[in-house]
Amino acid sequence: MDRRPRPHHGSLQLRQRFRLADSAQQFVGGFLLAGPFVVTEEVWVLAGNMGRLQTLLTVILVSLIGYGALYRADTKRDPDDEQQVAGVPIRFISLMLVAFGSVAVLALLFDAPATFVGSPPEVPLGAVVTVSVRAISLSAVFSVVGAATADSVF
Repeated sequence: MDRRPRPHHGSLQLRQRFRLADSAQQFVGGFLLAGPFVVTEEVWVLAGNMGRLQTLLTVILVSLIGYGALYRADTKRDPDDEQQVAGVPIRFISLMLVAFGSVAVLALLFDAPATFVGSPPEVPLGAVVTVSVRAISLSAVFSVVGAATADSVF
């Protein structure tokens, strides 16, 4: 923990330091819950039928779940007391990268896009990418729960 005092609402508070170990915990939790979903045919069928608005709303939902799990469910954590980049807590940025990144890594590692969507030249690259992004956003709903839980528990 960074021991530099900083003013906070008229009192002195200590700024919480985000460590690499925190990202590692998020990473483990994100992988644990993402794995079963990213390789499920139903997720890829749903992704194939989603539109842009549904994809955007899913990304927003992942962000809201992540923020709520980090800063609303865990009452000991205050986003204003954490290290920030452009006003956004580093812990939250890490959580979003882990939630979407762990799913993307697993999807590519298991060759899920080629398995469930197809691959060029049979299927246009744009279609493969579009459905993959949608499937990643769907699976990230579960990944973010695992990542945030691991971050809060450990």
